[in-house]
Amino acid sequence: MSGIPDFKNLVFKDTSFANLMNKRIYNILLIATKYDAFMLEDDGRVDEQIFNEYTSLSLRYPPRFTQVTNEEEALTELKKKNYELIICMPNMDNRDIFAAAKEIKIHYPEIPIVVLTPFSKEVSKRVEGEDLSAIDYVFSWLGNSELLLAIIKLIEDKMNARDDVDSVGVQIILLVEDSVRFYSSALPHLYKFVLEQSQEFSKEALNEHQRTLRMRGRPKIKLARNYEEAVRIFDQYRDNILGIISDMSFMHEGVKDPYAGYKFGQYVRKTGLIIPFVLESSESSNKVYAEELNASFIDKNSKSYPQDLRKKIMQRFGFGDFLIINPETRKEIMRIKDLKDLQRKIFEIPDNSLVYHLSRNHFSRFFFSRAMFPPAVILKDVDVSDYKDMDEARQLIFDLIVQYRRMKNSGIVAVFQKDRFDEYSNFARIGEGSLGGKGRGLAFIGTMVKRYPNWSKDNFEINIPRTVVICTDIFDEFMETNELYPLALSDADDDTILKYFLRASLPARLIEDLMAFFEVIKSPIAIRSSSLLEDSHYQPFAGIYTTYMVPKLEEKYEMLRTLSDAIKAVYASVFYKDSKAYMTATSNLIDQEKMAVVLQEVVGTKYNNRFYPTFSGVARSLNFYPIGNEKAEDGIANIALGLGKYIVDGGLTLRFSPRHPHNILQMSSMDYALRETQTRFYALDLENLADQFSIDDAFNLLKLSLKEADQDGSLKFITSTYDPYDQIIRDGYYPGGRKIISFVNILQHDVFPLAETLSAVLQTGQEEMGRPIEIEFAVNLDPSDPRKAIFYLLQVRPIVDNKEVINEDLRNVPNESTILSSTSVLGHGIDKEVHDIIYVKTGSFNSSNNQLIAYEIEKMNRKFTDEKKNYVLVGPGRWGSSDTWLGIPVKWPHISNARVIVESGLENYRIDPSQGTHFFQNLTSFGVGYFTVNPFKQDGWFDEDYLNKQPAVEETQYLRHVRFESPIVVKMDGKNSLGVVMKPTETV
Repeated sequence: MSGIPDFKNLVFKDTSFANLMNKRIYNILLIATKYDAFMLEDDGRVDEQIFNEYTSLSLRYPPRFTQVTNEEEALTELKKKNYELIICMPNMDNRDIFAAAKEIKIHYPEIPIVVLTPFSKEVSKRVEGEDLSAIDYVFSWLGNSELLLAIIKLIEDKMNARDDVDSVGVQIILLVEDSVRFYSSALPHLYKFVLEQSQEFSKEALNEHQRTLRMRGRPKIKLARNYEEAVRIFDQYRDNILGIISDMSFMHEGVKDPYAGYKFGQYVRKTGLIIPFVLESSESSNKVYAEELNASFIDKNSKSYPQDLRKKIMQRFGFGDFLIINPETRKEIMRIKDLKDLQRKIFEIPDNSLVYHLSRNHFSRFFFSRAMFPPAVILKDVDVSDYKDMDEARQLIFDLIVQYRRMKNSGIVAVFQKDRFDEYSNFARIGEGSLGGKGRGLAFIGTMVKRYPNWSKDNFEINIPRTVVICTDIFDEFMETNELYPLALSDADDDTILKYFLRASLPARLIEDLMAFFEVIKSPIAIRSSSLLEDSHYQPFAGIYTTYMVPKLEEKYEMLRTLSDAIKAVYASVFYKDSKAYMTATSNLIDQEKMAVVLQEVVGTKYNNRFYPTFSGVARSLNFYPIGNEKAEDGIANIALGLGKYIVDGGLTLRFSPRHPHNILQMSSMDYALRETQTRFYALDLENLADQFSIDDAFNLLKLSLKEADQDGSLKFITSTYDPYDQIIRDGYYPGGRKIISFVNILQHDVFPLAETLSAVLQTGQEEMGRPIEIEFAVNLDPSDPRKAIFYLLQVRPIVDNKEVINEDLRNVPNESTILSSTSVLGHGIDKEVHDIIYVKTGSFNSSNNQLIAYEIEKMNRKFTDEKKNYVLVGPGRWGSSDTWLGIPVKWPHISNARVIVESGLENYRIDPSQGTHFFQNLTSFGVGYFTVNPFKQDGWFDEDYLNKQPAVEETQYLRHVRFESPIVVKMDGKNSLGVVMKPTETV
């Protein structure tokens, strides 16, 4: 019994947690645009998260962020102050994206440099080819605010691991992974899990001070990115490894070794140490190697990967409940929840089970994972053969617990404070997670409104609607509490998913907050999706999820039911078929998507049983369809009476450049004005209180004619009037005569400065975001004084502006060499990898079949998604229009693999171009071209006869798919709005 301590002489020395984590990051230099800095620092309240964690660790000074925008400012700042970490978010438009980091490393080699890049296929390719010698770590920004916290903890763990292990035996979790994309996702999961578990276990101290100190003993996480680094870390900490998580394929001796993880596992097993090992692989066939190593296996392609990882760590690394099993049947005998539970049940554990768990160090690991180092170290040092019998082992464990609990025990109470939101509030949050894309944009634009008070005029106030964001952690709690993931990740249809989500319960703590919220809000409420990936850089999710509107009800419990159902319906939309298809198209994993929800008062006025604003709009700082003396950089706006859904759905709007508000093409001739004016609008139905929400988020919206608006009196200040007797259009509203939505009083007569405001917001927003932007807004006139109005900013999101150089003048390319040629092009760059073209056959085209054509395109697109190929898509009318008479009503996921989309006008089907309204964000982010051709009026060229001569891969009643052996090269000159699709060389 030489290993068993003598309790008469044993005095537990309390762990000196105060001496742990001594090396900290106090100052972080952030090299990024103002928008990127805001997104990192305020999204998900990262500053607040870090502050809370530092407070919980009994540290007085959380890291301070200093933001600079370029290398020169960074070097100046580094001379003035000490920094422990540099985080660089490079501009992906620059030729050498790591140039600043390399230069800084020369002068300050001892400071860790972390590079954050946005995730996209193009960015990944660029990073792979770069010299990363000056970079300590490269991470991929996935819109998850927890990544920044994980980066700081990883660097700090690296700084403190050796000292803390030597001091008290702090444990190490080793992650072996070389994929930037994957460890950027895995590390936040790991840190969140470890910190949560540490918080849970720290309740075993006597007071708050001891609890906060206790968390310093949490396991450290080390990241190895190749075989040699993994072996070095393992050898250095082999006696203090809590567990290992390893990929199967990574670099070994300078080359990619598909079996490196297996070989590393063999190396670990040969030491004879009993260490939990989790093997990960994208190939399920590698499970046999995990079994050979007596390791757990996780399929990296699994939709439930984060849950799988959490489960394996919980089971194997000593976290969570301690499951006592019968070693012969492998069945659970009992479950140990905490230290007190173990103390109570230790004498009930059978001998064979006790031998099994002691011989595998499960008891010491139970203590180590909870930072209970004194009993953990003693139990680890006692071999099972040292005990004369298992009664002695039980007594030892019992006595260790009793002695330890004399030092440690605690509880903590979290107080949730409500009643913060009142009629003077403008922006609030519920929860501690991320705000999501829309929430992030709203928060950012709210700070802009505050920084630029001169935007507002006496008669034209600029604001954002009163808003509350339910953060992503509430979504996590909702999904896990109701056990919805199995259904949500299945192939169930959208209606089934929505039905089950509506049956589920929101977290109880949310109910009182919702009641307080709608007691303050006097107007209808918009419930808008705000996902992690939505509207983030290079990750366009605009229009994929749902937005509901609900009227304000006097009966508060009915209001609560309606609002709760709307929130649950937005949550459900994450898992709809279109969302999953879009995830596949963007190489994202559905399990990494999390949903925040924006609750926002709807801008507008009540007119009897309906509610809508005077007008809504979308504006972009880049205009790809400039006319006259307009320039691309002057921006473009589309405005329309009523709710903004009309614009997004591709309805007829008034289009103008904010810097040229008098230059309105639609009002340039009477025929044009009469033909191209808005005739319908959307309003919220205040009487449609559906018992059940629909997957159609417009189920309670009314699509009305202008006559209804005229009856409401909402047209008086935004219209012109057609006088049929004098055959002229008169500025302003006059009784009788057809009303034309011209906004003449606003744009021509400057009743209030809409154009000036839009120009200022777009220019400043673009400067602060560091890239072109798109905004959504609504304007409501004061019913008592129409000369006054309030301008509400509803959303802002970045647009990626490609800057590839076209060295030739595409006007000189002869039509004979092209399949397509257009002088009205959205997009920029050259693509030499497209071999396919799908086109709507014009000979038999009839717009009454547009819905059927959309179904056929969706089927063909699915094949291209599976094959990971792209194509050119050509068809008449407005792609994506909800009005099937104006175009083919596809959604983005149905055409997501199109590299070029072409609106081709016909002699008998003349529809004005849509500019890809709803798809604009998707088009620019993916670099997709959008051509407009009208060959019947010599505006562009489409050689359909040439295509008809080629053999078809597939031909349906309405579509034809042609594939060429050689590529059909796509060239787009976005600055001059020119584009061509070249004929391949081998065809006739």
